[in-house]
Amino acid sequence: MLVCYECLKGKAIMLIDLLSATLKKSHAVDQAWQKMDNRTDAVIGVASSARPFLVAARFVEDPRATLVVTAGEDAADTFARTVGAFVGEERVLRFVDYEGNPFSLDAPMQPRLHGSRLEALWALQNKKPVIVVASARALLRKIASPKSDIAHPLVLKQGIDLSEHALGAVSCFEDLAEALVAMGYDNAGQLDGPGTFCVQGGTLDIFPGNLSYPIRCDFFGDELDEIRRFLPSTGQTISSLDEVEIFPVREFRSDISSIRRAQRHLAKRAATNKEMRELLERLEDDSKEIPDVLTSYLLEEVTTVGSYVPQEALTVLIEPRSLFDDAQHALDSYVKMAQGTSIPVQDLFTSATELNFGTNPRATYVSIMRVGVQLDSELVVKRVEVAGDPEKLYGRLRSLAETGFTVVFSVPHFRARQEIKFSLVDLGIPINEVLDVVGDETAKLRRGQVNIVDVDIPLGMIFPAAKMALVSLADTQGSMATRKRSRVDVTEITFPYKPGDYVVHAAHGVAFFRDIVRQDVSGSERDYLLLEYAEGDKLYVPVEQLDRVTRYVGPEGSSPRLTRLNTSDWSRALTKARKATKKLAFDLVDVYTRRAATQGYRYGEDTLAQREMEESFPYQETPDQLAAIADIKADMQSPHPMDRLVCGDVGFGKTEVALRAAFKATQDNKQVMVLCPTTILAQQHYATFSERFEPYDVRVEVLSRFRTPAQQKTALEDFASGKVAVLVGTHRLLSRDVNPHDLGLVIIDEEQRFGVGHKEQLKNMRESIDVLTLSATPIPRTMQMGLSGVRDMSLILTPPDDRRPVKVHVGEWDPDLVSDAIRRELERRGQVYYVSNRVRSIDEAVQRVHAAAGEARVGVAHGKMTKEQLEHVMEDFSAGELDVLVATTIIESGIDNPHTNTLIIEDSQRLGLAQMYQLKGRVGRSSTQAYAYFLFPDNITMTEEAMARLTALNEHTELGSGMRVAMRDLEIRGAGSLLGAEQSGNMSAVGFDLFAQMLATAVNMTREGNTNSTEYLPPALSDIVINIPGHTYFPEEYLPDADERVLYYRKIASADTLEAVEDIYQELVQKHPEIPQAALNQIEKARLKAFANEHGIRLISVTGGKLIVEPISLSKAQASSLRRKAGRYLADKKKMTVPLRVLVPRQGEDNPDDAGTLSQVFAYIQGLFEEQKK
Repeated sequence: MLVCYECLKGKAIMLIDLLSATLKKSHAVDQAWQKMDNRTDAVIGVASSARPFLVAARFVEDPRATLVVTAGEDAADTFARTVGAFVGEERVLRFVDYEGNPFSLDAPMQPRLHGSRLEALWALQNKKPVIVVASARALLRKIASPKSDIAHPLVLKQGIDLSEHALGAVSCFEDLAEALVAMGYDNAGQLDGPGTFCVQGGTLDIFPGNLSYPIRCDFFGDELDEIRRFLPSTGQTISSLDEVEIFPVREFRSDISSIRRAQRHLAKRAATNKEMRELLERLEDDSKEIPDVLTSYLLEEVTTVGSYVPQEALTVLIEPRSLFDDAQHALDSYVKMAQGTSIPVQDLFTSATELNFGTNPRATYVSIMRVGVQLDSELVVKRVEVAGDPEKLYGRLRSLAETGFTVVFSVPHFRARQEIKFSLVDLGIPINEVLDVVGDETAKLRRGQVNIVDVDIPLGMIFPAAKMALVSLADTQGSMATRKRSRVDVTEITFPYKPGDYVVHAAHGVAFFRDIVRQDVSGSERDYLLLEYAEGDKLYVPVEQLDRVTRYVGPEGSSPRLTRLNTSDWSRALTKARKATKKLAFDLVDVYTRRAATQGYRYGEDTLAQREMEESFPYQETPDQLAAIADIKADMQSPHPMDRLVCGDVGFGKTEVALRAAFKATQDNKQVMVLCPTTILAQQHYATFSERFEPYDVRVEVLSRFRTPAQQKTALEDFASGKVAVLVGTHRLLSRDVNPHDLGLVIIDEEQRFGVGHKEQLKNMRESIDVLTLSATPIPRTMQMGLSGVRDMSLILTPPDDRRPVKVHVGEWDPDLVSDAIRRELERRGQVYYVSNRVRSIDEAVQRVHAAAGEARVGVAHGKMTKEQLEHVMEDFSAGELDVLVATTIIESGIDNPHTNTLIIEDSQRLGLAQMYQLKGRVGRSSTQAYAYFLFPDNITMTEEAMARLTALNEHTELGSGMRVAMRDLEIRGAGSLLGAEQSGNMSAVGFDLFAQMLATAVNMTREGNTNSTEYLPPALSDIVINIPGHTYFPEEYLPDADERVLYYRKIASADTLEAVEDIYQELVQKHPEIPQAALNQIEKARLKAFANEHGIRLISVTGGKLIVEPISLSKAQASSLRRKAGRYLADKKKMTVPLRVLVPRQGEDNPDDAGTLSQVFAYIQGLFEEQKK
């Protein structure tokens, strides 16, 4: 039976209310909840993944002010996001920690940070039923006491008359500006981000620090007439509001009494303390903002957050031991930052041992396996594990329902819910569809049934003791989801192009892309690509056919010969290339077919230790990481050897994916080899694997020159006897004396950096054991192979939530620039990589660093140092004993140091593009803003290629640019080396991208045994004809950049599902919210084409006042209804004709200005298919 609860979130009933009631009825947490009801402390043992759900369930059972304390800001962000998904984001607040150096006089103002902190304090102080999430380190900061009323907001309500109802000191409209300035807001003349406001006539525009959008308040005299969200650029109203709370954006008052108090406090120390003197001078300088470091001196009484927590509230502590560690680590870092400032740390922070969580009742959440803790309730949590295979999902749902579980299946999207409902019917699972239950107080979750809800559940989990299972559609993402995503956005896997580039049209050949031109065809304006061919011939290509147009990239990156139209030139080139791809495809498929026919080791399901180890990962996995992990586990549990490539940008979490695969292998008593290209990377992996595996008695060893011969000998002997489970090393692992006892998995990091001989050995391995390859600089050909199914591939394209793009500077070497860069990093207690890639002159580089920043502690690392020297300097650098590491490109792989966030490379023109990108990935591996300087001498003439490499690096600075950088590198170097000399000529004739597409098609044909096919490309979306009147284009005033217009035309031309079109639409709305009608028509046309693609329709046309659709299957009842409306259906041709007036009443038949025609046609055709499902 299936129960549908539509749109419960935000209504009278929320999903979490129903889940909480189910949990309570199961009595699984009775003892702990009874203690909370009695306002006494309780301890619950449960896995970390389920804690946000339990906090949310308790909150709706007993809504009261709740303070949740976690270890670390990242964990707090994740917890807040997850619990917000259950109870609603509006009921969750974050008390965030300060950013940057707390002792700095020049720290930037942070109005959004202060606004959100004060909003959280106000909610706690006033016992509001909300959940406030904070890290332990955020509670260390001393703040104003509650009686100071510093957090009090200015509350503006529509209709209020300030002359009759004064708001504190505000008794008229003119008082507002003065009150806002006192709250820390800047009267900037115009809005300039959070914390600013301006007054024009009777209108107040303000960007509150606690909100993510600006507000406009229109006054009529002293009466507030209207409050609305608006767009500052246009004044356009987004929505109207009844009231708005405006919180202060600083945590102190700057009135005369406060300033005098601070001056008295500082005056005693200023005589002998330079820093205190600077603080005093800053107080006396009216032209400068008062920095946050002065907060505690300005306050009459200081306290910490615990003082704001009322006795009626609930404090939730997540792993108390970790909380103390988090606070102590933060305090240690503050002590280092305070060195040299003479500002006492205790003036700003309390000690870790004096953390105040309030005197109210507490609920403590710990791991079930925590020793020495008395638990009131213990809740075992199991993972859903349905990724990668629909059959596994439906089997899991059936078994859970049949064993009496209350199963809740979250499917937010309507179309997916419909498909799942029909699938359940087809599989014989009885369903009972309940509709129109929005806000229904009688709605209940039913035991022994699958309850489908449209509310998004962040993560699925099973509670055996409560007989309750939460299954999220996100749990199902695996290889299919990953591959689909990559296939949809073709712009990620092909070369970009713009006017002025050489391109290839699959049907017409190589041309010069002159421009985008607009043409009026039968009264409808549309955009076309103007392509110029040999002998001056021109071709106008509709933008809908851009899926047939690719960028020309040849073997040497040189300019191609243009094709002559209406000749056999292009057909001859295609025939030759098709023969080459068929032969190459046969060879490729043969290798992988042999592997598929080989019987490998079949691993078992995840063990309890596996789950515990994965739970210990301190960060939130990205969706792509979870998908890759699911892919790998599915491969390992299959009877065939795994050969999977995981492509992901630097720092996107590939190591964690590999680590989980390795641990899974050890759980079946199989051994693992981790192969690395460099000694430093091997050492880094050894440290990571050892740290994570040590609690589970899994022994890890490393073979590198950091180990003595005796240590290496012992490691090899123990590996041969099976005592060592994981062996990490360089190509040394491929030596004859490495003889594993029972090898199950080989992990290869950066395979492309191994030599030909080593690759041959690795190729032989693939036929018998599981191989997992990691790559940060993916090669487009390899990606095309993966997507065509020749090689299994997982893509990690999403960055961690807190990651920031590295700021890049490319320019001439300048001593002042280098000095500023190093000193800025040292001021925030960070470290610097300085790359000089010549060992013989590296001492001169050290002298340049000393000249730039004489106070810096400098170390040197290069490949010709002894292992002892190299190990010593690396340990010193990791321990923070060195400020600057002058090194060769030896640091390219392997050093993960979150404190190093400035990279300076001299003579960067000598390095390859991929190499520079890898080096850039050594910084920016935390939430701290990182900087990379690529410098070149001012007295040399650079080659065109070197200039192109540096330009590319400057252009591709956003997160996840690895793929585009690798492709740009191919453009510069030429792509001939990828496919070998014999294919170079064939590729030269048709271009790299088209050749790769042809190869992918040939591979698919070969795998299916269809070797006689004359097809050289898969069916394209542009083969579907959509001919409906209406202006469809992106106007220049909407997307003025021609490159961006081409990019979005390409995205739309390749969007083969409604979901893909919706993603593009949302992306456009986010970047350019004010979408004109012609652009909306373009999106609607893409939706119609995607729908046609999903339902096998090849033609949708409006001509002569009639709509023609074919092929389409109609029922007899639908055909009869069509005839009654003067339409016609030819069953043998599956062709439907219907008068347009049936769809669009009272409208002109071929009126291009009729923006609704596209939508009406789409709705009509969609309705026909919906009818057939009933």
